[in-house]
Amino acid sequence: MNNKNNTVQEEQKEEKIEKGMQEDTQQKEKKLEEKPQKFSSEWYDKNYKLLLLVSIASLIFSLAVLGITYARTGNIIKKDVTLTGGTIITIHTSEPYDLEELAKFLQKRLGESVIVRRLQDITTGKQIGIFIESKSEASNLKKILEEYLKFSLTEENSSVEIISPALSRSFYKELTVAVFVAFLFMSVVVFFLFKKIVPCFAVILAAATDILGALALANIFGFSISTAGISALLMLIGYSVDTDIMLTTKILKRREDPLNKRIKSAFKTGVTMTLTSFFAVVVSYFIVTSDILKQIFFILAAGLFFDLIATWLGNASILKWYCEKKNIN
Repeated sequence: MNNKNNTVQEEQKEEKIEKGMQEDTQQKEKKLEEKPQKFSSEWYDKNYKLLLLVSIASLIFSLAVLGITYARTGNIIKKDVTLTGGTIITIHTSEPYDLEELAKFLQKRLGESVIVRRLQDITTGKQIGIFIESKSEASNLKKILEEYLKFSLTEENSSVEIISPALSRSFYKELTVAVFVAFLFMSVVVFFLFKKIVPCFAVILAAATDILGALALANIFGFSISTAGISALLMLIGYSVDTDIMLTTKILKRREDPLNKRIKSAFKTGVTMTLTSFFAVVVSYFIVTSDILKQIFFILAAGLFFDLIATWLGNASILKWYCEKKNIN
């Protein structure tokens, strides 16, 4: 009987020792996991205001580019004929003309900039025509083109589209108003959701940074914005605001976890959302051959790039600063 009791006691001791060793191992692993988290949290606490400066710098850069463009052209963006008025001639030909030479010839004869592009079949990639866009009168442009091409332009081998300057100005004005109204209603909805000035200002500032940044990059890369490009800005407002609202909601309305942990959780979700959209539109940009679609995808990609900066370096930093001032943990 005593032997049995001794055996049971020894087994219980061994079980306690094994359990203690497992608990020690788990505690060590937990400490190892907490160390990098503690380091990243401490680093963020010390440097989040510097990250805010990066976002502000990107906004200043965009404003500077748009300001330089305005000083040179009288507009903050480069507009194509759909927004300025002019003539578009499409020549149906598979002849491999030197488009750079053609553009230089037309610019020299017309005394103004001309856009010349090759039209390609989407499936085969073969040339199906040449696209010429100019602010000149249709008759003058057609005459100079015939001189270069050495054949007459008829309804069978070409098409001419004349856009009235007054109509283009009306389009531009209406689209600008549409963007402004969309931005205004977005601001009202954000204020209705959070009812606090600083968080609302942070969301609006991030959205403005996205739009201005996209326009600045479009100017740098030489895009002439069309009506489709202005429409892309409306899409960009929706793309940019969703991550900002998600971030603000997690920080201000869900306070179960510490502040930095809430920011980190929102960061993981938001960056995944933005990068998914970003890579999708970048791939689409290189796949499509339509210049209109390329312009739309470029503006969206540029805006999403600036959204990463404006949201996670700008908006997140402003909200963290706000929470610390208001003792929101």
